[in-house]
Amino acid sequence: MTTTGTTPPDQRPQPRRTSPPRPRPGARDLYAVAAAAALVLAAALIGAEIQRHGQILYVDAPPLYAEWLPHVGPGTPAALLVAAAVVAYGPPLADRLGPRALPLAVWAASAAWCWSLALVDGWQRGVAGRLLQRHEYLLGTDRFDPLLPALRTFTDHILIDSVDHWPAHIAGHPPGAVLTFVGLDRIGLGGGVWAAAWCLTVGSSAAAAVLCTLRTLGSDALARRAAPFLVLTPAAVWIGVSADGYFAAVGAWALALLARAATGSTRRPRLTAAASGILFGILCHLSYGLVLFALPALAVLLLARSARPLAPALAGVCAVALPFALCGFNWWEAYHLLTARYYQGVAATRPYAYWVWANLACTVLATGPAAAAGVRRLLARAPRAATRLRARRTRGADRATLLVAALLVALLLADASGMSKGETERIWLPFMVWLPAACAALHRNRSWLAAQAALALLLNHLLLTGW
Repeated sequence: MTTTGTTPPDQRPQPRRTSPPRPRPGARDLYAVAAAAALVLAAALIGAEIQRHGQILYVDAPPLYAEWLPHVGPGTPAALLVAAAVVAYGPPLADRLGPRALPLAVWAASAAWCWSLALVDGWQRGVAGRLLQRHEYLLGTDRFDPLLPALRTFTDHILIDSVDHWPAHIAGHPPGAVLTFVGLDRIGLGGGVWAAAWCLTVGSSAAAAVLCTLRTLGSDALARRAAPFLVLTPAAVWIGVSADGYFAAVGAWALALLARAATGSTRRPRLTAAASGILFGILCHLSYGLVLFALPALAVLLLARSARPLAPALAGVCAVALPFALCGFNWWEAYHLLTARYYQGVAATRPYAYWVWANLACTVLATGPAAAAGVRRLLARAPRAATRLRARRTRGADRATLLVAALLVALLLADASGMSKGETERIWLPFMVWLPAACAALHRNRSWLAAQAALALLLNHLLLTGW
């Protein structure tokens, strides 16, 4: 007797278990942009709701320090022309230009972009009168004649209840910031026009400095891909015209020189390191918060695996700090007084619980959708780059990734400090000018470049930004 058997359950073919398909890198980039847009929308809606319930954020278009004012100006045609030219010709030109011509071309294009965006607001409102507003440095330059007594008593006028207290921007920064404009006045370049021209010209050079640093650390191809993004950054809306754009350039060139000294890319590494230290010293006397640049500076030394520039760089820092100290300016005392002054103003009412994340929405708006996608790629690659660094197998792209990551960490530390509640689209320019470097990893450059330009143009034409 025969029986028909059945296959035992454990011998039956099992259906293949397939993991859900992983999204392609391009799709993940779009997810990052969508998340960044959601952050901005949440900051706008929640900020408006907070103000509707009576808690004042002291911004008219949360999270930005701006007011809704659709407008065009003499810079509009120029801005459209610059944007179209960089989108169309930027990537191929960045590939073809020689190593000396490329940084100059990036600086020139960045200056054209910053100037045209500033002129969207008109000559007087956008350029000549921008640094003559009531909180600005130029309102206090006449009090530095004579110079030494003003420096010696600088801290006496920081608190808002002190006699003849400084305007907000002078009180909120070390005296190096206002002394820049005092110096321009002493050589016959006083007034709002020359101050604006200085900030725009120097500030737009930050793009060239970032480019030079990326190339020095060993990734010429990455630097060339990043070049058009360094030009068409929406941060240009705030670089023109604000002193923080000038601060950003000082910080960027300090890191650029340090990278050259650390990698031996210069004939005089000690002199270059000392020059970098001088710029770092100036930077610390332009803004208290920019001491956080010690973090990316340390990252440069680690990536180059060289401590040789450290001693001459520190000597350069001391060469700046010592004269200020001898003139009677106490940096630490001034910083503690500034902390008190900060909470005598709008910071006392601006809620930390809102700004600690809404500040990041400001960063998204100032750096653009391409930077959001690029930073996503950077964060994905950073752990592997760090592993290769420990194994001493880093490539140029790894070093660029880790340096930009260090700038991003410095930005997050500034955010966590609570000393930047609002207006960070301007205050964080020294950190934000580095984030477009992450866009070098993106494909379809022209589409991303067009998105960057479109955001900058919309922000500048729909809002009247202020600082």
